[in-house]
Amino acid sequence: MSSPQHPGPVDEAAMSAHEHVDHGGHTGHGNHAEQFRKLFWVMLGLAIPVVLLSPMFAMVLGYELPDVPWLTWVSPLLGTVVYLWGGKPFLTGAVAEVRSRRPGMMLLIGLAITVAFVSSWGATLGLLPHDLDFWWELALLVVIMLLGHWLEMRSLARTSSALDSLAALLPDEAEKVVDGEIVRVAPSDLRVGDLVVVRPGGAVPADGRVVEGSASMDESMVTGESRPVPRGPGDDVVAGTVATDSGLRAEVTAVGDDTALAGIQRLVTDAQNSTSRAQRLADTAAGWLFWFALGSAVVTAIAWAIAGIPDEGIVRTITVLVIACPHALGLAIPLVVSIATERAARAGVLVKDRLALESMRTVDTVLFDKTGTLTKGRPIVTAVEAAEGHDEDEVLALAAAAETDSEHPLARAIVEAAKARGLTVPQATGFESSPAVGVTATVGGRRIRVGGPALLAEEGRSELDVADQWRREGMIILHVLADGEGVGALGLADEVREESRQAVAALHDRGIEVVMITGDAEAVARSVATELKIDRFFAGVRPEDKAAKVVELQGEGRKVAMVGDGVNDAPALAQADVGIAIGAGTDVAIASAGVILAGDDPRAVVSVIELSKAAYRKMKQNLWWAAGYNLISVPLAAGVLAPVGFVLPMSVGALLMSLSTIVVALNAQLLRRLDLRPEALLSGR
Repeated sequence: MSSPQHPGPVDEAAMSAHEHVDHGGHTGHGNHAEQFRKLFWVMLGLAIPVVLLSPMFAMVLGYELPDVPWLTWVSPLLGTVVYLWGGKPFLTGAVAEVRSRRPGMMLLIGLAITVAFVSSWGATLGLLPHDLDFWWELALLVVIMLLGHWLEMRSLARTSSALDSLAALLPDEAEKVVDGEIVRVAPSDLRVGDLVVVRPGGAVPADGRVVEGSASMDESMVTGESRPVPRGPGDDVVAGTVATDSGLRAEVTAVGDDTALAGIQRLVTDAQNSTSRAQRLADTAAGWLFWFALGSAVVTAIAWAIAGIPDEGIVRTITVLVIACPHALGLAIPLVVSIATERAARAGVLVKDRLALESMRTVDTVLFDKTGTLTKGRPIVTAVEAAEGHDEDEVLALAAAAETDSEHPLARAIVEAAKARGLTVPQATGFESSPAVGVTATVGGRRIRVGGPALLAEEGRSELDVADQWRREGMIILHVLADGEGVGALGLADEVREESRQAVAALHDRGIEVVMITGDAEAVARSVATELKIDRFFAGVRPEDKAAKVVELQGEGRKVAMVGDGVNDAPALAQADVGIAIGAGTDVAIASAGVILAGDDPRAVVSVIELSKAAYRKMKQNLWWAAGYNLISVPLAAGVLAPVGFVLPMSVGALLMSLSTIVVALNAQLLRRLDLRPEALLSGR
């Protein structure tokens, strides 16, 4: 249950129970789940006649079997099939644990079913006492363990590859200039020095330097910068970024593995590969139980031999080894995980990595990406300032009229703000857009211009006095001019989610530090951090540095959960102790995370924490109950109370074993009562 750390390659010896099975030549958890599902149902079909026609089981329940000679061979023959076919994954895992010298769940199961198989054939052939006929116990054990592994594999089914999602950012084709002609080629065919054309709305096919044209580049999917960045001659552009408003030509400066996008891919790969597989509690408990069972069996055989009853010693020793097998232990974790992931899904939380869910309870620092996570990732008009002789409604209406024909995110925000105020937006004609400068249109016979500092420089005008204050607050500032005269200014900022305030407050209530990271400028970051009462923030952070910031926090001894939604967040999501992706984000962010929030509500992070704590409690309870049964029943089966006249009958031990399994299953079901809706979890604040 400890959170994954990053020591280096993990060999098969360190893998837990299901991982021994996982690496049996299959590919993907989805395949594992399907294979265990089919194997479970086939074995269940075979186990039913094995159990019902077993003389031992009939004796336990008190019914008579028909006196048909061939009937006595049904359980041995079908039981052998169950052992060899259904038990193969566990026997293979047991061999792997022996080779790695790390006994665990697989070896304990393998030992029990092998002892049961051998002793049952011995009893069937008359070589051993009839009360060592364990065919029904063998069949039930294999079926229960297959059910546990099926549930576990189903909960671990993966989504699409993070690296495939990164590669999908590149355009399918690149437009290369050859002798003045434009030739369409695959991005992989580009070479350093080639000249490529990037059209409006198109993605840059390779890292390059602009040689002609200017455009506002949407770099949010790579850098996290929430606003389009102007790029002109001499500026660098990154593969995968998009020209939002104009076209340009760029000279290729890096291709293939040398691009920034490929660098992000390497960061994601390195972080994912360095994440160790934590040893599960169930497997650890099984390791101790293995030595406990083996030691008890040896002591039992020696004790009965010393007592002069070696035949009874054989019966008691075999009984100990069979009873020691963890029926309930095999379901203790998978059942809780299965129910927990189901409850999470109903609350819009998709658990992709079980270890991430287990680790969430230990997190003491939540690192939020700003854009698209704490904010909505789109600008809104937050302030309007009118120059002397004008009013705010006039400024906003003129700006909306001029921006009506623009598809730029800032233009849409201005038009929406005018609509929200119920303003009448006049008709505009002669719309023109100048990249990195602004827009121009004729409104009511006046020449209206809307833009930033470059526009003011062209017109020889100065900013309004309020501009400095807005800039300190991290706003984007656009000035509105009519026939060259300044009529006002607009302040725009990324809209903060209302749910973000509640999420930060709820995390603080739980003693968790909240940190924000963003590619935006410090003024923007400080404004959002102050508004949300965030403890710390990192501003102006590039993609390769985001993962480094996670390492920095981990170096302080913190358990870090990273919450993000963009490609730029992928390395940090993979590096963090727990990666949580906003489902509305990019595929690569989702694929790099262990937990996915299907919606965009940051309060769901609190739901993940509460679910992790509740699931961990249930796991511990189940493990104590399951292991406790073994710790008590094994000595009784060995005959520790024989001096006072009590020896645990095999039939009673088997019934108690089944009861233990039922108790574990019912206890796991109590997890369904947990209400993970943010409204329910935060209602007590």
